Amino acid sequence: MDLFSKIENNPINILPKGGVVNYYGILLAEPTAKYYLKYLLNNIAWKNDEAIIFGKHIVTKRKVAWYAEKPFEYTYSKITKSALPWTQELLALKTLVESKTGEIFNSCLLNLYHDGSEGMSWHSDGEKDLKKNGAIASLSFGAERKFVLKHKETKEKVSVILRDASLLVMKNETQTNWLHCVPTTKKVNEARVNLTFRTINAPLDVSKRHDFCRAKIHAPLPRQ
Repeated sequence: MDLFSKIENNPINILPKGGVVNYYGILLAEPTAKYYLKYLLNNIAWKNDEAIIFGKHIVTKRKVAWYAEKPFEYTYSKITKSALPWTQELLALKTLVESKTGEIFNSCLLNLYHDGSEGMSWHSDGEKDLKKNGAIASLSFGAERKFVLKHKETKEKVSVILRDASLLVMKNETQTNWLHCVPTTKKVNEARVNLTFRTINAPLDVSKRHDFCRAKIHAPLPRQ
C-alpha cells in the first residue's frame, strides 16, 4: 500500500484492528539524514546480535547496540544486554521523535542491516522488561526497506516501505495482536540503520551501577 502521499503530514493508524501503528513519513532533510547515517555507522558501538534458539547459540550478521538513560538490562532471545549511555546525537534524535509523537522514551535498540541479505524474522516486542502496550518508535536511516506486520490470528498482512529519515510508531495492543518483520531482499545493496526508541520498566540493579556519564540533554540537531 502506498501511504506516502497520504500520511507524511498527517500520520494515521495503518492497522485495520488490534493496535496502532502510525507512519509519520520523512522527518529530516536529506543533508541532515546523511549526516546522521554517517555518524551512526561510524560512532555507535555495534556488535553482532545473538540469540539462543532451541538451545543453540546463534550470532547474526546484523549488528545491534543498546543505549539508555541508565544502565538498563534488556533481555530478548534469551540474551541480556546492558545499556551504554546516550550520545549527544542519540539524545537529539530522541528529542525529535518525542516532539513528533508526544511519547517519552528512556532507551533505544539500534539495528544495522549492511544490505538486503540481512533482515529480521517474524516477532513481537513483548518482553517483560518493556512497558506493557508502550510505544516503540522506529526511526530509519539509509536504504529503504519493507516493513511487514501480520495479525497473529487472521494472518492478515500490512506492509509499508520505510524511507530514509522516516518514522513509524507502534503502540497500544500492537505487540499483543501483531507480529512484524523486515524481509530480506536482493534488490538492496546499501546499509540501513534503524533506531527503536523504547521504555524500559525494569528496575536498575544497584550492584551493577557504574559511572554512567550523560551527554548533554539538549544536544542540537545539525542545521538542515
